[in-house]
Amino acid sequence: MIRKHTRRAAKAAFAVALGVALLIGGVAQASRSATPTVTIGTKNFTEQYVLGQLYKQALEAKGYTVDYKENIGSSEVIDTALTSGKINFYPEYTGVIVLNLAHQSSPKTATGTYLAAKKFEEGRGFTMLNPTPFFDTDAFGLLTKTAKKFKLRTISDVKKIRGKIKYGAFPECKTRITCFQGLTKIYGLKNLRFVPLSGISIYTALDQGKVQGGDVFSTDPQLLSKKYTILTDTKHIYGFQNVAPILTKELAGDAKLVAAVNAVSAKLTTPAMIRMNAAVAIDKNSPADVADAFLKANGLK
Repeated sequence: MIRKHTRRAAKAAFAVALGVALLIGGVAQASRSATPTVTIGTKNFTEQYVLGQLYKQALEAKGYTVDYKENIGSSEVIDTALTSGKINFYPEYTGVIVLNLAHQSSPKTATGTYLAAKKFEEGRGFTMLNPTPFFDTDAFGLLTKTAKKFKLRTISDVKKIRGKIKYGAFPECKTRITCFQGLTKIYGLKNLRFVPLSGISIYTALDQGKVQGGDVFSTDPQLLSKKYTILTDTKHIYGFQNVAPILTKELAGDAKLVAAVNAVSAKLTTPAMIRMNAAVAIDKNSPADVADAFLKANGLK
């Protein structure tokens, strides 16, 4: 009788222990599955590749699983990827959100632009994290010798040139108020002929004489050379373009993730971004290697 009670007690103790183990295992599994996969997308140019790698590697260093999708396309294309659920995180320029995606008028300050962009994204079920210190706007670029030849200092000065001027840019520039539409409608430049560029950089197109002017980005490392000139935008068609990650509200509810992303953004000054862009575009390092070096140098990895 004593043995039977002993066996029963042992079985009961085993069942309790097994139940506790299963419970603990279930909690641990639930905890692991509670950490969402971050699906990061980038647009289709050098700076975006660098930004994507910076956020990707910083999150991986914190233990997150990242599904990385580089070179998705223009803002309009990647925005569709976001709203369709193919990605849940990507770095975007605040003015692009307001002017090109929301089709709103440009606020008069960088803070106003960020708040307008965030309000738009939250109205669609997303949100935005902190903006970067650096900003990167489109700009009207041309060879310095061309600017000197025609005495061009501002975009309005382009009206002085007789005949058609070939203006090169990504195809999406043609329909954007922050690009070709702004030049023709707001500045009234009727002498521009749009040339879509594919597989060739605007600087190569300028050097080879395929175009006389074109859409450049203010953080392009090529602009450190005196070979190229940017015309002053007196009508402010390009807006304020700090970068801020757009992400789902589910991801934004993870305080650890938010802290990791904001820590990266806070370090992205204009000189730092230009140096990283140069390391990729001019020195031909990979965006992954450049991001890795930057994160380690700043204690983020």
